[in-house]
Amino acid sequence: MHALQYEITLPADYDMEIVRKRVATRGHLLDAFPGLGLKAYLMRERADGSPVNQYAPFYLWAEQAGMNTFLWGPGFQGIVEDFGRPVVQHWTTLAYDEGPATAEVPRVATRRRKAVPDRLTPAEAVERALERHASEVRTEGVVARAVALDPRHWELLTFTLWADGAAVEPNADRFQVLHLSAPGRSAIRPGRTW
Repeated sequence: MHALQYEITLPADYDMEIVRKRVATRGHLLDAFPGLGLKAYLMRERADGSPVNQYAPFYLWAEQAGMNTFLWGPGFQGIVEDFGRPVVQHWTTLAYDEGPATAEVPRVATRRRKAVPDRLTPAEAVERALERHASEVRTEGVVARAVALDPRHWELLTFTLWADGAAVEPNADRFQVLHLSAPGRSAIRPGRTW
């Protein structure tokens, strides 16, 4: 399974209603996309205290073929045409689990990115991240949570969907969830991916 995200940072005075309308009219197009576990249509804005206005969709791909079909097809081309070609960040997923609020519609997402310290072996860093994940996924209000690793930059990623807009996670970027496409969510195997 692959995690993928691109961030489109917009001007400070950008009308974020444009992003909301884009998602409202186009978000459903991936509701049945083959190979997609889930896509969270994320946005954060300065008006809510974010340092930037940003559209930053996050994907969990159950199948690489689905991810490739999206990236090389008309879905991603629409982003390129409207905003330019963003850097596509991607991580190998280490674990995915549903939380106590799994049946709820997510309202907020948090993302933590942390460099793997040089003093730890990659295996030690992964084990610590998975131990923390096993504990934190049980937190009240968690809809779903994933942990992933970018071995090129040795960066750990934690991504959490929350049912409650009041959810707080220290040292995390916070996003509004405008829509969730989840055609393959029920097929995502819980726990470690190996």
